[in-house]
Amino acid sequence: MKSFLVAGAAAVVSLSGTPAQAHKTDCGAQRPAIERVLADYRAAIERLDAQGTEQLFAADSAVFENGGVEGTYANYLAHHLGPELGHFRSFRFADHRLEFWCDGAVAVATETYTHRIERAEGAAIERRGVTTSVLRRTGQNWQIVNMHGSSRAPRPTT
Repeated sequence: MKSFLVAGAAAVVSLSGTPAQAHKTDCGAQRPAIERVLADYRAAIERLDAQGTEQLFAADSAVFENGGVEGTYANYLAHHLGPELGHFRSFRFADHRLEFWCDGAVAVATETYTHRIERAEGAAIERRGVTTSVLRRTGQNWQIVNMHGSSRAPRPTT
């Protein structure tokens, strides 16, 4: 029995990881469509108007932010992002970098950036941030199914 479990575990180890790694691609002709989804989301945040962003996310999406589970994008929009945008005078991204890869109908994107938020009241907030998004293609459309973002105050340069 013990040798059966060891053999089974070895089979799982040998089958996990490698096939997915072997299929990663640079997304080819799908690249502009994926970039557009992510750019449209950033643009909405900068406009302080998230109207229409629901179409960028799958209904079964999951959003995580700074250690919190926000639920679906619809929940995040209704209870967090939407109300939060109403307290800002401006939101600007800078130093944006995007890297992503595809595996069939799935894309994984990592964005790094800085952002500055000017609140209606109080001091401005400057942060360095990173967001990882998993997108899924359905037909010709790409939608975000999982988004995880975090940010921190910039560290002083030495």
